[in-house]
Amino acid sequence: MGKIIIFLIGFGLAVSGGVTMIAYMNFLPAGITWLEYFLFIKGRIECYFLPAGFILMAFAIYRFPISLK
Repeated sequence: MGKIIIFLIGFGLAVSGGVTMIAYMNFLPAGITWLEYFLFIKGRIECYFLPAGFILMAFAIYRFPISLK
């Protein structure tokens, strides 16, 4: 049960971070460059939810594998 909770928390964080990064891409048509975009999201804490979520999901999958016994 614990691995499912860890996986779901990781999934929620990854979705939140990914949606935030995509939403911030709306600044690109406003005239900022890709370098400015990456410098901007580097300073936003909610953009770090995407890699943190991936790490939690990978931890839940590989640390607690499903046994077929």
